[in-house]
Amino acid sequence: MAEQAAAAQGAPASIPRYFRNDTQLSRRDPHKQLLASLNRLITEYPPHHIPPGGGLYYGPISVAYLFYALHRIYPDLLLDDYPMNTWSAAYIEQAQAHMKQYKGPSPSKCGVSDDIMSLLALYAVTAKDPDTVKELCDFAAETLDPEASNEWLYGRAGYLYLLRLVRGAFADNKDVTELIEDTADEVIDNIMASPRPWKWHGKAYVGAVHGAIGIITQIVLTDPSSAPKLEAELGALLSYQYESGNFPSSLPPGRDRLVHFCHGAPGVVSSLISIKRYFPGLEDRIDRVISKARECIWERGLLTKEPCLCHGISGNALALEGEQFEHFLTYTTGHEIKSMARDGMLEKSDDPSALWCGEAGRAWAWAVADKGMQKRFLGYNDI
Repeated sequence: MAEQAAAAQGAPASIPRYFRNDTQLSRRDPHKQLLASLNRLITEYPPHHIPPGGGLYYGPISVAYLFYALHRIYPDLLLDDYPMNTWSAAYIEQAQAHMKQYKGPSPSKCGVSDDIMSLLALYAVTAKDPDTVKELCDFAAETLDPEASNEWLYGRAGYLYLLRLVRGAFADNKDVTELIEDTADEVIDNIMASPRPWKWHGKAYVGAVHGAIGIITQIVLTDPSSAPKLEAELGALLSYQYESGNFPSSLPPGRDRLVHFCHGAPGVVSSLISIKRYFPGLEDRIDRVISKARECIWERGLLTKEPCLCHGISGNALALEGEQFEHFLTYTTGHEIKSMARDGMLEKSDDPSALWCGEAGRAWAWAVADKGMQKRFLGYNDI
């Protein structure tokens, strides 16, 4: 499949950005592929081989989070005779062994990529420990700094995801729930009070990872009552869609290049699907935007970057439905990835084990297919 390439602008070396989607629709057994992916993960990237750092985005905590999530979905599934939560604990132990290397949250790094905050959130939900929740909420002080970033990966919006994760584990504890909600309200107020357009490193990004759609999504999923205040902003964002169906990486719009979750239509589509019901006045328009965006993903979404959630085929697959979703996943098998590499059509990942950049993310997409779950991104809009 992968040897059929389409020319694309500005790709590194001689590898195009994507290859032509012109083969017959196909599918693979998702459960079989999930097990194959997980076995590759623990064999090629055992806990002690993964460098520390990266929070829920990459590194040992990100892999631990995958196994934590899978244990909830597959409580009886064993991998090398151990359940998913045992594997989660093993990767967490690797992260904790390097705790002294972590600088801790700062105004420029307080999102899902922060190790301390991610560890606290995971420990709070697994141990059901209210004191750890308080410790996590105390870090709100870093996010309230006027210079704090607002986006998901390094900023306040990512902190909102961690607060949602913890809130779900303490639904029966009123005091803890109130603390979490008060903290989230304070963070949301600061995001809403920030100058527009929201910027990261001086640029007004549009996409899910660093941009406006990611910020809006985290606010609304955390506090749906905020949606009316964001309706005009979301409406303006919808208007940035290119004629191709794609979205610009940043404003003012430049070349129509990237069809990724992080920058482009896939992240916008997934975000809109998860927040659409909170914007009834925009629902018809959102449906049209999603339909047009999916045409672009179907045409240009078979990327030559190693399949992953953030900027690869696995993430693009999760923005599609039905047979198209299944077809995209066929390009994320171990066999197909090796084939792409042999054909010189694979740009390898810098973080090949990671939830958002590698094998752990591929496993998540196969689990979504296997269980027929809502097509959500673990660590972004699954909660």
